[in-house]
Amino acid sequence: MNYTFLGHSGLRVSALCLGTMTFGEDWGWGAPREDARAMFDAFAAAGGNFIDTSSNYTNGTAERFVGEFIAADRDYWVVATKYTLRRPGSNPADLNAGGNARKNMLRTVEQSLGRLATDHIDLLYLHMWDYSTRAEEVLRGLDDLVSAGKVLYVGISDSPAWVVSRAQAIAELRGWASFVAYQAAYSVVTRGAEADVLPMTRALGLSVLAFDLLGGGVLTGKFNRPGGPGEPTRESAISPEDAAAVEVILRIAAEAGRSPAQVAINWAARRSANIIPILGARRPAQLDDNLGALDFTLSDEQMAALNDIKPLTREYPHTFWNDGIRRNLIYGRAVDQLRTDRWP
Repeated sequence: MNYTFLGHSGLRVSALCLGTMTFGEDWGWGAPREDARAMFDAFAAAGGNFIDTSSNYTNGTAERFVGEFIAADRDYWVVATKYTLRRPGSNPADLNAGGNARKNMLRTVEQSLGRLATDHIDLLYLHMWDYSTRAEEVLRGLDDLVSAGKVLYVGISDSPAWVVSRAQAIAELRGWASFVAYQAAYSVVTRGAEADVLPMTRALGLSVLAFDLLGGGVLTGKFNRPGGPGEPTRESAISPEDAAAVEVILRIAAEAGRSPAQVAINWAARRSANIIPILGARRPAQLDDNLGALDFTLSDEQMAALNDIKPLTREYPHTFWNDGIRRNLIYGRAVDQLRTDRWP
């Protein structure tokens, strides 16, 4: 296992993160406790120290499992969890049982600390932007949690780049805890993060924790087999477009002597140096396979073929920045002698 720094912080984390949305059978397709424990142990044996969960995963079961599993060596583990989505067991009529506001933030953190059986959360994410809470309220609440020692670092997930950029500027100007990580859905067939989120994270020095790398199992090829997956899965069907994408992955996997899952994860990790893949498996054998995802290098031709599966559609204002603008209206002919590593 290789290691990296978490964003602009001094915290060292493994180059792969173990996701736990599959820990627990509450949602009908997750792993029982014994399988969750086996995956945790395999990740630890491989040198992993970074684990991702959320207050609402499998109705709180995931956090309880994580708390039990890390208890023997709590300080070794970097544990990330999230707040925003409705707290497990909350009154359905309670409007404040979810959202970004300070009330839900504090109550969620208190409950997460109880389920995790720990006195601190290493990384707390805002799970998604609720479009109703002011950034200042969120940031001050997060900073208070850091000052109290209940949270060590803060991050944000599933939120627009403009929200993150504005919030980061406010936090830095006021001396509050600032984001060190962004969590994003990203895969060969889900590339929206490339438009604004990935450039934003590079500019601000944030790590990107990439999830849904396999599209709920779609990109492993299980849906392309006769008879389909043959087991409960998060996704129930595959679109013709995704089926065609998987055929490309299957071909490259055969060429590389690797599994389709490894190819899909490897592609995502190579797209940007600040990406840390989150491995989400339901069975120990799946995790064992995923752990080998960074142990090989795809050729430039193979990367190009994967890039061509579903290129990001560029729209304004991104289309306004093009070769003609660069050459004719900004830099002139001297553009040929200019370093271009800062360009999108």
